[in-house]
Amino acid sequence: MESFLQGDVCQDLREISVVNLIVSIVIVIGMLISYLPQHVRIISRGTSEGISPYFVLLGTTSATSAFANILLLPKSRQDIACCKEIETFHCVAGLLGIAQLGVQWICFTFIFVLFLVFFRYNAADDPDSEAALVEEQPRWQTALLVASLTLLHGLAVIVVTGILSTIAHDKLAIWANVLGVMAALLAAVQYIPQIWTTYHLKHIGSLSIPMMCMQTPGGFVFAGSLFARLGWAGWSSWGIFVLTATMQGLLLSMAIYYEIQARNESKDHTPGRSTSHPEHYANNQEQLQATMDRQDSDAAAETTPLLK
Repeated sequence: MESFLQGDVCQDLREISVVNLIVSIVIVIGMLISYLPQHVRIISRGTSEGISPYFVLLGTTSATSAFANILLLPKSRQDIACCKEIETFHCVAGLLGIAQLGVQWICFTFIFVLFLVFFRYNAADDPDSEAALVEEQPRWQTALLVASLTLLHGLAVIVVTGILSTIAHDKLAIWANVLGVMAALLAAVQYIPQIWTTYHLKHIGSLSIPMMCMQTPGGFVFAGSLFARLGWAGWSSWGIFVLTATMQGLLLSMAIYYEIQARNESKDHTPGRSTSHPEHYANNQEQLQATMDRQDSDAAAETTPLLK
């Protein structure tokens, strides 16, 4: 009887919906493309300034929980098991829903890595930094805490999953729902620290507006794709992205407002010698260097005795 039911499940994978297949492929490619602007912006600016460490922590742990959740759902485990019986093409097509969450996890984990690599550990030692702005920057202890908690969370998910797979296989579905609820809760509050940080700084820093412009509507499309595959039973998977897209839309609105405001102000004020934080006006390393060179030139040409 079990073999017969397994055969029915695998037969469903052989009956590929062209529309769902195309949508799933577009989502995977679109997800990869949508994260690239954020990766490039952090690397090009050479700093993760403006990105909340708690946003990175919550986002990475939420993505880890979501990926583990969909891997452990009974439907996903059945689909993976069917790959032993069906053709490679049908297997890949049937697992695209899992691949979508896997890509999302990889891309956000890379943001976590870039945040740590380009974190300014010695901002407080910068003699040109204003004290108020230095206090706004997260300390290196915070970055270390974020890294430790993220790694511990990933390790805990792996250990618990391994134990249940070995001695309590029938409990995996419950653990999957626990991970889904955890991912949903983390996603629900993921953007709150980032919204606060952006509001407090009044500029977007290393946040990428193009990324959010693609991901906000894409989040709702992605949720719809997962709903079509998993139905109401998969609420713990697709519900994450409904919450995330809504919160990200709010952050995007704030980011666009501050960016327009900053551009309007830059027309009336070009950062000169007195600007202690020219990085707030630069979108990349080249613009920052040009601003600093102009400041040095202005200082060299200064003839006022007191300032000289």
